[in-house]
Amino acid sequence: MTYDQIFLFSLLGLVFAFLVWGRVRYDLVAFAALVVAVIGGVVPAERAFAGFGHEAVIIIALVLIVSRAMVNAGAVEVVARFVLSAGRSLSTHIGIMSVVGAALSAVINNVAALVMLMTLDMEAAEKAKRPVAQSLMPLSFATILGGMITQIGTPPNIVVAQFRDRALGAPFSMFDFSPVGLVCALVGIAFVTTVGWRLIPDTGQRAAVGEGRDTGLFVAEASAKEDSKAIGQSPSALYPLADECDVSILGLVRRGKRLPGFAAGEEIRKNDHLVLEGDPKSIESFIGGADLTPAGADKHGGLTGKSLTLVEAIVPDNARMVGRTALDLKLLYRRGVTLLGVSRQGKRFRDRVRDLAIKPGDVVLLLGPESRVTDAAEWLGVLPLAEKSHTVTQRSKAVFTIAVFALAVTAAVMGYVPLSVGLAGAVTIYALFNIIGGREVYEAVEWPVIILLGSLIPLGLALEESGGTRLIAEAIVAQAGALPAWAILAILMIVTMTLSDFLNNVATALIAAPVGLSVARALEVSPDPFLMGVAVAASCAFLTPIGHKNNTIIMGPGGYRFGDYWRMGLPLEIIIIAIGVPAILFFWPL
Repeated sequence: MTYDQIFLFSLLGLVFAFLVWGRVRYDLVAFAALVVAVIGGVVPAERAFAGFGHEAVIIIALVLIVSRAMVNAGAVEVVARFVLSAGRSLSTHIGIMSVVGAALSAVINNVAALVMLMTLDMEAAEKAKRPVAQSLMPLSFATILGGMITQIGTPPNIVVAQFRDRALGAPFSMFDFSPVGLVCALVGIAFVTTVGWRLIPDTGQRAAVGEGRDTGLFVAEASAKEDSKAIGQSPSALYPLADECDVSILGLVRRGKRLPGFAAGEEIRKNDHLVLEGDPKSIESFIGGADLTPAGADKHGGLTGKSLTLVEAIVPDNARMVGRTALDLKLLYRRGVTLLGVSRQGKRFRDRVRDLAIKPGDVVLLLGPESRVTDAAEWLGVLPLAEKSHTVTQRSKAVFTIAVFALAVTAAVMGYVPLSVGLAGAVTIYALFNIIGGREVYEAVEWPVIILLGSLIPLGLALEESGGTRLIAEAIVAQAGALPAWAILAILMIVTMTLSDFLNNVATALIAAPVGLSVARALEVSPDPFLMGVAVAASCAFLTPIGHKNNTIIMGPGGYRFGDYWRMGLPLEIIIIAIGVPAILFFWPL
């Protein structure tokens, strides 16, 4: 072996060892390895940071931003309302959630899809009084499976598509992954729905959704504007939706006065205000479902208005708010912020929120653009609670957001613009229309993954150019030379899948894709089946909680242990290999 090959194999061996060890951040490990490679002379200094400008890196970052915009606009909420039901059997619930999760993962990042649906799943478990562990892991696996359906669904597909472009002169297109990915996803979902969830041990985690939830409930108001669907209905007609959102309807305000009792049978009129009690996210969800408007929200702008944030803040003794009302302070007029709700140690009150004199110890719920809320909190002398801010879903922009995304994808599929340019155009429009704020654009990007990918791309190129990947391929072919090509493809997928269970799937795809290409060339067959096999295998990390971020996210809420994942994950990985190999060879012949 040459000096470059020895150096790179040794360096990558150390990288893998540190990644499996897990005590050092994976982005730091990758970046340090890049620096060492440059110092060692195996990566030219002028190409050291070329990976950060690689199209795969750009696409992954843009997909994450688009996913955040979809969440902000409530693009998924309409579907989600039909998903949540405590009355369904567990298998039916898992099947519906899995299908929805997989479908979402095909068009947005699969981590974002899980995060959006996880809360719904936990709420359903709480209402059905069953262990949340029975359904969280199937949901996580389903979102991983769904990511394989399109190029943008999961980072390994993006990496492999762009590698093919560099190696063969043309990338995999958006839906080239769909035939194989769809077959694997459907079979995988059928397994987790019927058999897989029965293999999950009882973790005893039966109330995960309630853990960490603030026990203080807010009293807030929402108005019925001219075009609201709530007009003509009674508060009692909205009780089922209120129960679903865990919100209590306390009464009705008309012309500035609260009607007697709960006004349950009173017909809601234009500009009436419903008085609500619940936690901030429940109130926000009910307001959207009932087609109401948060008090004062119409003063914060229309389609091009700023994205709104809900912030909880505690009122200390010396706060400017103490003893004064929102009207006294002219909060909306002076600061552009609405006092949406007040929590007072679980006590209810009949005063309107804006007429309520604030007391020390109250927790107030402020609504407005993020920068204004921050300034207003400082002016009021209140203390925002850490991790207690909530982005207000801009439901009126949901159709617009989906249309922009569909237009971007269509333009890319039709070949009018590269996928990266189409997604960049969508992100630009989202930012211009404040569907996603300037700060959120940067917050949405998972920077450790970007650093990992940008650092490992030059190492992968160096390994390929040094002949290292060809050596690995020759070793695989030599050991399995008597086997047919389909068996060697299966071996490559098994090795890749095993690596992905313990390493980041992006790192696995970066190393395995060049090896797959070299194996195909050694066998003198089409490289596409082997590249597709790498994409499928790198995405399917089901044995451990560290192989895929989705599995890590559910570990705490589900109460899972490290050894719980393989019980359902091992049979699923075997099924994916058994189904994936013939599906790949059918759609991508040798």
